[in-house]
Amino acid sequence: MSHPLRGRILGILEERRASPRELADELGQPLGNVSYHVRTLLALKLIRLVKKTPRRGSIEHYYEAVATASMLSDATWAETPGIAKRAILESALHEIGQDVGRAAVTGGFDRRDAHLTRTNLTLDQRAWADLSEELIRLREWALSLERESKGRLDESNHQGEVKVGLGLMLYQKVPSVEDLAPLAGDQGVDGEALPPERSETAS
Repeated sequence: MSHPLRGRILGILEERRASPRELADELGQPLGNVSYHVRTLLALKLIRLVKKTPRRGSIEHYYEAVATASMLSDATWAETPGIAKRAILESALHEIGQDVGRAAVTGGFDRRDAHLTRTNLTLDQRAWADLSEELIRLREWALSLERESKGRLDESNHQGEVKVGLGLMLYQKVPSVEDLAPLAGDQGVDGEALPPERSETAS
């Protein structure tokens, strides 16, 4: 997953089915490059072939992400190399940004019960762990609500169906310059102690 294009392809296939040609058009990338990364994701069993459609004398293959593709265990994430983590994060944040941006300009936040918050907290290690576990439980509950909704929507011929985006993040913030200033004390920019002030007297 260290290649950012591979992450973006997987992000799209988590949202919907698509063929390499459609992916190439959307991403503005050569079809050959996209097809290579699609084959790699298929070999890793992160996506699966779901449909074949005749197209101008050839067969177009459509893929979708498997259910487990969007969730890495804590242990797997801890063992993931830094370069791969950055690529995965870049891809995920890009997809979230595009999704939220489209919603913002098309009325996706107009509902009274839509939600957007950004909260800064100061936690100890125990509270961090508790909050992380709670977010995982929230995601699992959201998926259970989707499963319950599917039956009701099938019965009602999808009347009242709502496409929903749910973004969850928990991250450690980088201290700001203002936060670091009190900690620096009498230290200079490079962490070295400043020389004592000298009073100048006229000779």
